[in-house]
Amino acid sequence: MKVIYTYTDEAPALATHSFLPIVEAFAGAAGVDVETRDISLAGRILAQFPDRLSEQQRVPDALAELGELAKTPDANIIKLPNVSASIPQLKAAIKELQDDGYAVPDYPEDPQTDEQKAARAAYDAVKGSAVNPVLRQGNSDRRAPASVKAYAKKHPHVNKPFADGSKTVVTSLGDHDFRHNEKSVVLAADDTLRIELVTADGETQVLKPSLPVLAGEIVDGTVLEVAALQAFLKETVAAAKAEGVLWSIHLKATMMKVSDPIIFGHAVKAFFADVFARYGDDLAAAGLSANDGLGTILPGLDALPNGAEIKAAFEQAIADGPRLSYVNSDKGITNLHVPSDVIVDASLPALIRNGGRLWGPQGEEDDTLIVIPDSSYAGVYETVVEDVKANGPLDPATIGTVPNVGLMAQAAQEYGSHDKTFEIPAAGTVRVVNAAGETLLEHEVAAGDIWRGTQTKDVPIRDWVKLAVTRARASGDPAIFWLDRARAHDTELIAKVEAYLGDHDTDGLDIRILAPADATALSLERLRQGLNTISVTGNVLRDYNTDLFPILEVGTSAKMLSIVPLIAGGGLFETGAGGSAPKHVQQLVQEGYLRWDSLGEFFALVPALEKYAEQAGRPGAKVLADALDRATATFLDQDRSPGRKLGTIDNRGSHFYLALYWAQELAAQTEDPALAARFAPLAETLAAAEEQIVAELNGVQGQPVDLGGYYFVDRAKADAAMRPSATLNAAIAAL
Repeated sequence: MKVIYTYTDEAPALATHSFLPIVEAFAGAAGVDVETRDISLAGRILAQFPDRLSEQQRVPDALAELGELAKTPDANIIKLPNVSASIPQLKAAIKELQDDGYAVPDYPEDPQTDEQKAARAAYDAVKGSAVNPVLRQGNSDRRAPASVKAYAKKHPHVNKPFADGSKTVVTSLGDHDFRHNEKSVVLAADDTLRIELVTADGETQVLKPSLPVLAGEIVDGTVLEVAALQAFLKETVAAAKAEGVLWSIHLKATMMKVSDPIIFGHAVKAFFADVFARYGDDLAAAGLSANDGLGTILPGLDALPNGAEIKAAFEQAIADGPRLSYVNSDKGITNLHVPSDVIVDASLPALIRNGGRLWGPQGEEDDTLIVIPDSSYAGVYETVVEDVKANGPLDPATIGTVPNVGLMAQAAQEYGSHDKTFEIPAAGTVRVVNAAGETLLEHEVAAGDIWRGTQTKDVPIRDWVKLAVTRARASGDPAIFWLDRARAHDTELIAKVEAYLGDHDTDGLDIRILAPADATALSLERLRQGLNTISVTGNVLRDYNTDLFPILEVGTSAKMLSIVPLIAGGGLFETGAGGSAPKHVQQLVQEGYLRWDSLGEFFALVPALEKYAEQAGRPGAKVLADALDRATATFLDQDRSPGRKLGTIDNRGSHFYLALYWAQELAAQTEDPALAARFAPLAETLAAAEEQIVAELNGVQGQPVDLGGYYFVDRAKADAAMRPSATLNAAIAAL
């Protein structure tokens, strides 16, 4: 038995260099075995290409190992946020590895040879949200801990009001999109399906030759019609110009790693329509794809004979069009620079908190046309925007909470669509055919349309319903299934939910089924009354809601308690969202200050230790967990989270205070006298040396930090940067 602590990317990984030595020392003193596994983007890339690496360079496939572990009762995994790599991020990581002497291949944009096709397949297993579907072999129970809600009520952040007459609105395609073209079927028996395209001239192209399915599984197919998408995007650009508002597109190019980069590419082409009309062939010949955004296109123009001319055309289009929203106006990074920079679930709550405004070319705040092409979940954000306009901002000091129970096990719903999403090469009919040759689903398609298939297995649905009832019973709060009877998939899911609710005692419980927009409105109404409402959602809404409500309630989604009771009996404990991680790394590199808040790691460690006590029969692990829970409450009450500017404690200082309070709680507890005696000297040492330790930690601020890389950091350099207090290091080592 062991607790597995994952090593990931960016700010969470840097924080691990500081926090994990503390965890290992405290856990070791109680006989708890903690090990790490590297599931970072760089680590996952290296694991794909052992034959191209020297023996010293090879790394095990930790993700595959943990994926198998997650299917057993022994799993006890603490999972930190990781990079869900877009193509530009993947290419940047590949270059870092190559520059460091690792002979991994280039990413093949258009693979022709068998070797290139094999490399592309390997990279396709790494890019996007590759980690979560492997590890999440259970459904999600995510909520704000009571201590976090108490802190938010005591120290409320500011949710700004929308200005009178605010022009900020949400717009979506509303027709001819994934939601409206969806078809669904429930499999009566185990089968193997095939997805094929029958072109207009009668040729059959097999898109996916083998798709194993189980009895009771829901299989969906849908298509986003590109002609309608292009017309819609063109209309939004004109509308933003006419209204004088910022234009901003919001997608999930990390989670929906096949479909959304293509949609993003259409958005780039729509905004720069004249540029692509004049120079599209030149860009394509140079391998510069709109799907990768301006961040790849603009630097690539230097190699073109007419590159300066094309760059000037892009600049003129920005000047002539509606004002783009900017990710970083100081650095000229627009909404259209990188597909993974503007992730809908993180970007829109920030907009709502900021009074419905994003940031323009000069850093100015302004109303925004929020473009969400597919209408499947756009109504959730539209409902929140209109509610805040009508009723004012949510007050964190008084509002209730909206926890989430999410269906995500076994790559449920859109989450598992990556290998079943295709940009259609020619007009015809896409068919899903069973082993007997019968057509289960079919769609008429045009060249360039995006067809997507998804699966949702029956066992995860049963478990999801059970978890929803369990949470409703434990909390006494209403549980609302966010399901739309007008959607084909949701219709099938509702039938299963209604049937499986009958397997449980629901007497006295308030359990309802509402369409997402209606569920949003009810949750907001109750939220303003100080009441709590459990949102029970599918996989994408799980992702969206567990950012949207926490950001409005407690200021960030990084402070959430996220427990995944694995179906096989183990546990996966997640530590919050990493959407702000890149900016935190930049600040550390520039001025030696890491603002990342590890509170999510503290919260995840508590149930992991409790699980270990149960699995291994070690009561000391439960004592550790209880003491950590109390220490975290003190940590919050004493406001020891990282500050926002130099001179205040950063991530490293927050770890010191957590260690201090944890040691004090362990020294004071009476359940395990031997453990109390073990920690009493450490508690005394840390308390006595507080001023010196804080001075050592803060004294390194203000200086640039060399990490030796971004995606592939030098571990020794990261250790030195994240553990600068000799006094603290010695105290932990003495334990």
